[in-house]
Amino acid sequence: MATAKSILNESRDIARAVALIQLGARLQVLEYETSLSYERLLRLYKEVAGKSPSKGQLPFSTDWFLTWQPNIHASLFLNIHEYLSKTSELEEIDTVIKAFRLYSEQMQASAIEPLLSVTRAWRLVKFVDSGMLTLTKCSCCGGHFVTEPYENAKSFVCGLCEPPARAGKGSASGGLRLH
Repeated sequence: MATAKSILNESRDIARAVALIQLGARLQVLEYETSLSYERLLRLYKEVAGKSPSKGQLPFSTDWFLTWQPNIHASLFLNIHEYLSKTSELEEIDTVIKAFRLYSEQMQASAIEPLLSVTRAWRLVKFVDSGMLTLTKCSCCGGHFVTEPYENAKSFVCGLCEPPARAGKGSASGGLRLH
């Protein structure tokens, strides 16, 4: 006996898909996180975004999250995500959406260009869930930063406490001002 499609579940999937599209998620994220068909997602994407979704592979490297500025942004997002995961009863994708909105609001309030896209944020959570990345406490400031799981926590110092030599130099510094 086939299970009947639930109108409520479909409605929730459509609302999630719309929220993700509005945040700029790639079509592959929508396919993974909803039970809507590819054709329906494509039509919905075009209707909400007013254009076809971008093509190409999703990023699948942990390296981007470990470089200096992306690490700071990824760490901010992941700390928000972890807090929401512990304090609310949201489903995982709803936690990602809410955490990404809070991250974006923080960037806007700080007048800093966000480096993290919702697709990268979603991928970051997948990397953490699979044990490929984790949060490690900085031995200097006590903040928690995205690292590889085998990072030595006793000697780990974050990129804010010890920025790289060229950090903040030139016009392409990405908005972080070190004084």
